[in-house]
Amino acid sequence: MENQKSAIILLEDGAIFKGKSIGINGTAFGEICFNTGMTGYQEIFTDPSYYGQLMIATNAHIGNYGTNEDEIESDKIQISGLICRNFSFNYSRHNANQSLFDFLKKQNLVTITEVDTRALVSYIRDKGVMNAIISTETDIDKLKKELTKAPNMNGLELASKVTTKKTYFIGNENAKYKIAVLDLGIKKNIIRNFIKRDCYVKVFPYNTTFKEMSAFKPDGYFLSNGPGDPEPLIEAQILTKEIIKRNLPLFGICLGHQIIALANGIKTYKMHNGHRGINHPVKNLITGKAEITSQNHGFVVDRKEVEDHNDFEVTHLHLNDNTLAGMQMKNKNCFSVQYHPEANPGPHDSTYLFDEFMKRL
Repeated sequence: MENQKSAIILLEDGAIFKGKSIGINGTAFGEICFNTGMTGYQEIFTDPSYYGQLMIATNAHIGNYGTNEDEIESDKIQISGLICRNFSFNYSRHNANQSLFDFLKKQNLVTITEVDTRALVSYIRDKGVMNAIISTETDIDKLKKELTKAPNMNGLELASKVTTKKTYFIGNENAKYKIAVLDLGIKKNIIRNFIKRDCYVKVFPYNTTFKEMSAFKPDGYFLSNGPGDPEPLIEAQILTKEIIKRNLPLFGICLGHQIIALANGIKTYKMHNGHRGINHPVKNLITGKAEITSQNHGFVVDRKEVEDHNDFEVTHLHLNDNTLAGMQMKNKNCFSVQYHPEANPGPHDSTYLFDEFMKRL
């Protein structure tokens, strides 16, 4: 491929890794993190929960099955830059619409290949996620100055960057159920799962009030996934308190799960690395069964505070590190999980959670 300039990755602690651009030149910065999924790169790149992050793909080959318009999770690429080992400009899948290169080129996404991703991921795994800058420029001093402009993820509110600007409806208005969705960065497949279960969905902006949402007269409320630190989302926490106070059916995923915790005085904290991949083992403490899950989060709810809270019980645990993966309220119609039961291309072990929400309606 022509125009493959030398490129560098500069981490905020001064570490430097080298590679080449795929022909999309420029500079991008954000929090650098890694995803261990072996497939689903298009869904990852368009997931609003990844907004503003530099994504390292740990799979050695990226792009080999092209892209398909039906497999996007939002209307645009959400990551700020991509880092990979081997980038495939060609693809063989018969139902792909275009190459990954053409897909990335449309948004001019800075992408670096021929990077020793094993070394880079090992470094981040030890040091923790941090801000970084990737560039086809070679002036290190200039890049260091640019990197100082990158905001820290702690305390960073990002839901406003990815939420819908106005309400919209999806589905059959004569469906069995009506679901009010708070869009903190929702993935398209969450809505598809509601439609599949005969729901009429109204999606609201991240700062919607309870009065505005309840006017829809929904059968249930849903708090979506999304990027950034949950603590600054005060309006969403106030909304959640109102829903819970009235004991209305409430389901939260990922950022929505964290909002439910904060609305009840339970703390969240930033993780050393976070969980990003499609092979995370979780145990359902209610059924005793284990499930393989898709996860994407850098913050987590404090497990001990949930265990010590009179109104909550832990329902799911992450089996790798015993962090909290799910909870429910004892005397209110409210439950949530930290992972993604709607995940495309999978795994699908956790789709029963949508059925559980339907039962609660």
